[in-house]
Amino acid sequence: MFAVLKTGGKQYKVQAGDVLRVEKLAADAGEKVQFNDVLMLGGDAPVVGAPFVEGAGVQAEVIEQIKGDKVIKFVKRRRKHSSKRTVGHRQKLTLVKITDILSSGADKSGIKAATGSAPAGEAAPAAKPAKKAEAKAEAPAAAADDLTKLNGVGPAAAKKLVEAGIESFAALAALSDEQIAAIDTIKVKPEWVEQAKELAQG
Repeated sequence: MFAVLKTGGKQYKVQAGDVLRVEKLAADAGEKVQFNDVLMLGGDAPVVGAPFVEGAGVQAEVIEQIKGDKVIKFVKRRRKHSSKRTVGHRQKLTLVKITDILSSGADKSGIKAATGSAPAGEAAPAAKPAKKAEAKAEAPAAAADDLTKLNGVGPAAAKKLVEAGIESFAALAALSDEQIAAIDTIKVKPEWVEQAKELAQG
């Protein structure tokens, strides 16, 4: 007997004894979880859900929390003021072993449902506003300037720069590539930084 379950936006065909990697689950190693989103049950009498099979479930034991292979993202802009950036990412995954497939009664099994939220006590990833605040704190203090003097910066763009903590030419000119990447209120163009350096010098 096999089942097709859905978790983390993906579908998996599993049988008892299978070991698979899924998107991170809120469970510790050795804990039992149950996948309740079963799309299909296969065997002598296959059952297809609409979209899920009512009462069906797939039980599994968490082996360990792991990370996937590193994925590298490289961005390069070919312009007069070119820039490039490399970012690495390792997806958090959970290794589980399928122990049992229930065709009915899964809602009364009493086993914890497999969910993808972070386990209790784990620090949540920093939110984007925090990054913006960090960029604002690291920018040098200076008197406010008329940012609309920059080519391509109108009143609306100037307001967004101020919201990001950039109120002067000196503050804009001093931003590093990492600080620019952390600003999510507006996309800071390299030519603005170059113009700001000239204007800051008077």
